[in-house]
Amino acid sequence: MKIYIDGKYYGERDAKVSVFDHGLLYGDGIFEGIRAYNGRVFKLREHIDRLFYSAKAIMLTLPLSHAEIMKAVVDTCRKNKLRNGYIRLIVTRGVGSLGLNPYRCKKPSVIVIADKIQLYPPAFYQRGLDIITVPTTRNLHSALNPAIKSLNYLNNILAKIEAINGGCEEAIMLNSEGFVAECTGDNIFIVKGDQLLTPPLSAGALYGITRQVVMGLAREAGLTVAEPNLTRYDLFNADECFLTGTGAEVIPVVKIDGRVVGTGKPGPVTKRLVEQYHSLTNSSGEPIYD
Repeated sequence: MKIYIDGKYYGERDAKVSVFDHGLLYGDGIFEGIRAYNGRVFKLREHIDRLFYSAKAIMLTLPLSHAEIMKAVVDTCRKNKLRNGYIRLIVTRGVGSLGLNPYRCKKPSVIVIADKIQLYPPAFYQRGLDIITVPTTRNLHSALNPAIKSLNYLNNILAKIEAINGGCEEAIMLNSEGFVAECTGDNIFIVKGDQLLTPPLSAGALYGITRQVVMGLAREAGLTVAEPNLTRYDLFNADECFLTGTGAEVIPVVKIDGRVVGTGKPGPVTKRLVEQYHSLTNSSGEPIYD
């Protein structure tokens, strides 16, 4: 595997960052997880847009232009002959001092890793996930805004630990008001009648790229899509439930906190959206190979 670091490519053993990089010292940086399907990078422009939004929010000046970062991603996929896989795009604050002052970091570092991914076992997509609600709440907007896709993921990691300790692959995180925010690594949706509902960004949900794609597909299918505040009660009494994310794609949920969702099997709306999503990912994107 060849890894892109600041304009050069390194093998896995030689791909290194300084111990004084503030991305390592303080989690001071941002990232994007991106997918490649059939020799095309899916929704690359939207991912780079979000990277720039995150950078602006933490006052991090990216050392490359939008077009240059897109090219670095595509070239790294090409270098690794990756037709189907996962790309991790990282921007750290760069090398600085042991103090917190980010202005002592002279130049941000851009890293691109292109590899394979399998977030959940295939069987989970067929039978659905069993998930729980965990005590760890989503970050406050007034603390570390959940809209920023930062390298400081400890909030999600703590919730993930609680999920694993509870015997589940994934968990629901509530915000400080008790409303559903998202899961540890995915956005959450429910189906109720002819409505597709998902928590609003104001509740602490990440502005998910896959989330937006699925909302668009649902509207095309004639569903009413809305973003109200949701409670656990709403989830328990949904007809269907599923999660979305770049790594997870679209995966059904059949049980929440011991309550069976709908029939206890992946529902028809979820199945249809899965098919539509796969059809879209296999036919569009930024070409890796001409």
